[in-house]
Amino acid sequence: MTSLLARRSGTAPAELRGPRTGPLAVALGVALLAALTAAVAWGSTSIPPGEVWGVVWRRLSGEAPRPGTNDLIVWQLRVPRALLAALVGAGLGLVGTAMQALVRNPLADPYFLGISNGASLGAVAAIVLGLGTGGALGLGLSGAAFAGALGTFALVWAVAQRRGGFAPLRLVLAGVAIGQFLSGFTSYLVLQAGDEQQTHSVLFWLMGSLSGASWPLLAAPAVAVPATLLWLQARARGLNALTMGDETAAGLGVDPTRLRRELFTLTSLLTGVLVAVSGAIAFVALMVPHVCRLVIGGDHRRLLPISALFGALLLVVVDIVCRTAMDTQELPVGVVTSLIGAPALLYLLDRRLGSGS
Repeated sequence: MTSLLARRSGTAPAELRGPRTGPLAVALGVALLAALTAAVAWGSTSIPPGEVWGVVWRRLSGEAPRPGTNDLIVWQLRVPRALLAALVGAGLGLVGTAMQALVRNPLADPYFLGISNGASLGAVAAIVLGLGTGGALGLGLSGAAFAGALGTFALVWAVAQRRGGFAPLRLVLAGVAIGQFLSGFTSYLVLQAGDEQQTHSVLFWLMGSLSGASWPLLAAPAVAVPATLLWLQARARGLNALTMGDETAAGLGVDPTRLRRELFTLTSLLTGVLVAVSGAIAFVALMVPHVCRLVIGGDHRRLLPISALFGALLLVVVDIVCRTAMDTQELPVGVVTSLIGAPALLYLLDRRLGSGS
């Protein structure tokens, strides 16, 4: 009855509500803008923030670029990479939130579906067999990764749908089993790499990388991430109902089976897009929604945009660390996210369990 009244009144149930998110969203937006500026300004060649914004303004206003290397560094190299980090981080935050609603587990990871393993297999096959074009992180590699993600999606979906019905547990188990199988096959392909440089490219991509960012590579995530946010936001009340159980959801007029199918399709497609352009970046999709839920509660009308903003901010900051932490080489993004994410999540879990929540 409480849930029904909450739905009719347009508010979330008490167990989902948290503090108002307007100030938090503004703070995250400002922090993200500052992080994007730092990501473009900092590097092997430091560029003053004023010059960064000057280059961006001239490009956006159609003015002719000024001679020199700063314009090339800012617009062709660093701005696409910073924007790709923000888009991938926001997308991972969204796909993690959707996956956790799908299986009704705040610690679920969308990579349980095996989609990232399929994308990784496609990319590794393209590198080892020489099918990719445009370099190790070019569009040919992205296409192969996306094809692998879609193929895995179809296989997991077919296994989960056997004997009719749609059970979240069967979905997760199918994803884990198929993902592990594909991971083993990927390892075999890595061993078949023809030379040291090829092996390095494969391993670096498997640990996540944004070094291949370019303006054409931004097209797919720039469309997929905002579209996913709008779709999920339109179904935020349904996601709230789904987290309270199938019976409650059905009583509120939500078809849980249909909604789960839609969520599974959406998370699979978006994961495929993200892995295709950035490789397999661990932990962001798991940690971001959980941290945001602890701060603002479980109401998806608030959780979705905050998760997208926090995910974008987190990955932009992580990419800055990856580019600047070492003088001689760049760290893989997935290594840094794991080193940051695992201790942070263990700390949050300890606090949550200690408080009995």
